[in-house]
Amino acid sequence: MTRTIRVDDEVFAKLQGLAEPLVDTPNSTLRRLLGLDEPASGTSGGGSSALSPMLADGRLSVGQRLVWRRRNLGQVHQVTVTADGGLRLEDGVVHATPSAAATALAGNQQNGWKVFATESGTPLGDLR
Repeated sequence: MTRTIRVDDEVFAKLQGLAEPLVDTPNSTLRRLLGLDEPASGTSGGGSSALSPMLADGRLSVGQRLVWRRRNLGQVHQVTVTADGGLRLEDGVVHATPSAAATALAGNQQNGWKVFATESGTPLGDLR
């Protein structure tokens, strides 16, 4: 269950200052400050992403980089796994699914499960 709390602008600004940009949520920042463990997948109030189960069981880790090597175009894209299971692009925009991240990078529909791999070369789809 999630609850709503209200804080004044000064408290919110302090909370933002203590958060890791583009990774933390207000809830994850408060949990860290209070010394609480991360909740089970899907219970943080922020919803569950496609990668959340992979974070929960250790197949992926927060801050891990995934790579898309586009040989025909001579491009390499890197994304970073966020605490809530999203993928942060190089420009800082976070997408909830691998396919949304890949589509944003390519400008057309892409299957992120097929195009992204770990830095060691394991395809993301093989980690499912």
